[in-house]
Amino acid sequence: MNLSDILSRCDHTLLSQSATWEDIKAICDDGMKFKTASVCIPAAYVKEAKDYVGDKLAICTVIGFPNGYSTTAVKVYECEDAIKNGADEIDTVINVGHLKSGRYDEILAELKALKAACGDKILKVIIETCLLTDAEKVKMCELVTLSGADYIKTSTGFSTGGATREDVALFAAHVGENVKIKAAGGIASLKDAEDFINLGADRLGTSRIVKIAKNEQGFGY
Repeated sequence: MNLSDILSRCDHTLLSQSATWEDIKAICDDGMKFKTASVCIPAAYVKEAKDYVGDKLAICTVIGFPNGYSTTAVKVYECEDAIKNGADEIDTVINVGHLKSGRYDEILAELKALKAACGDKILKVIIETCLLTDAEKVKMCELVTLSGADYIKTSTGFSTGGATREDVALFAAHVGENVKIKAAGGIASLKDAEDFINLGADRLGTSRIVKIAKNEQGFGY
């Protein structure tokens, strides 16, 4: 697998609280230069970024991020607002407390509402694997499949852990055919990236692979 193949699967990510427009513009430049799948950025910068890149690069943003416990109505509004501003892809965080309480119908209803709000845009569902049991991860594979969402995603990168090989393999064994996999958080090397892709990940949420491509040391998400 060559570097270009890996880069084409990367959501080049900058979600730092201190990110400035100049920082976002720089990762957009990188995304266009290295032909990443998208850039994943805070919602406040979506319109500026879309105006800047036009059709040269997909813009991804996050909603209900990073804790996932906003109400469904708030998440739907965030989603609609981001798409109105030019977002091509939406990464949303589930309510982990609802999952642990067995409130599966509410989670499914929320994901269906978000997918409806997305229309033909891509919806990725972050389940924060580091906080879940294997049984809860398998349940979320089922709910994401039923919801019509496009991806199940491991992590926000802002909790106690990121993507693991075991979790990506677990997803691959339990998601439906309509659901792709995104691994995010802690992807630090080309070996990591190749392993996750070989295990079934279609997307990687990371800033480090582009930095490696630029012969820089990767830090961050």
